[in-house]
Amino acid sequence: MVKDIKAYDRLMIARMIERPTTLDYINKIFTNFFELHGDRIFRDDKSIVGGIGLLNGRPTTIIGIQKGKDLKENMERNFGSPHPEGYRKALRLMKQAEKFNRPIVCFINTSGAYCGIEAEERGQGEAIARNLMEISKITVPIISIIIGEGGSGGAIALACGDRVWMLENSVYSILSPEGFASILLKDPSKSKEVAEIMGITSYELLERGIIEKIIKEPKGGAHRNLDLVASSIKDELLKEFKILLNKPKDILLEERYQRFRKFK
Repeated sequence: MVKDIKAYDRLMIARMIERPTTLDYINKIFTNFFELHGDRIFRDDKSIVGGIGLLNGRPTTIIGIQKGKDLKENMERNFGSPHPEGYRKALRLMKQAEKFNRPIVCFINTSGAYCGIEAEERGQGEAIARNLMEISKITVPIISIIIGEGGSGGAIALACGDRVWMLENSVYSILSPEGFASILLKDPSKSKEVAEIMGITSYELLERGIIEKIIKEPKGGAHRNLDLVASSIKDELLKEFKILLNKPKDILLEERYQRFRKFK
């Protein structure tokens, strides 16, 4: 893809129903994956999947926000908007990974955390805040990859590790362009225009130092050649984990802390 595609066009690609999901990438990149369920407090949240797989033979914990391929599955997955129990499940699996010294890979594709009454009653804000606090102290390497939309706190609850990467046509922002236009301009029809000034694309965020790497996509989006994109992600993961796994734990944590402290 070329660098000068408009932000709103990239947003539309990121939202395509054909966009590969977390499970698509897990099945292409890892072997022997088995899923783990539940937060041990309330229930299992199907909008977040997580488990253990092998990355070139190395046991790795994989966690990701999962959208559906059709309306029925999207309803089961809550359209990729996690409940608090989803974030608590993710944290449980990260602490398990720390206990057994497994690196962690997070895949992110969400318009935001679920903001329904029941989610708020069960502590949505607390669950996200606790993830930010606890994940910052996890002593194994964490790489987060935004594969579609990276919306607000719902995304950063899984994107506070050592490296944050984006697929070329993914987006990452504190608010959707529709929300930005509605709140600030009182006119949601201007979302296309505000997308161009929000700085939500992978190239803009790389330039600002918010992310470390862009994974290129074929023309039209990742769904045009899933094997190619998955292979690129796998190659980059192997290279980066070779570096991160050799860092002393105190250095790993200090660099992670400084990564986020530099943001203005």
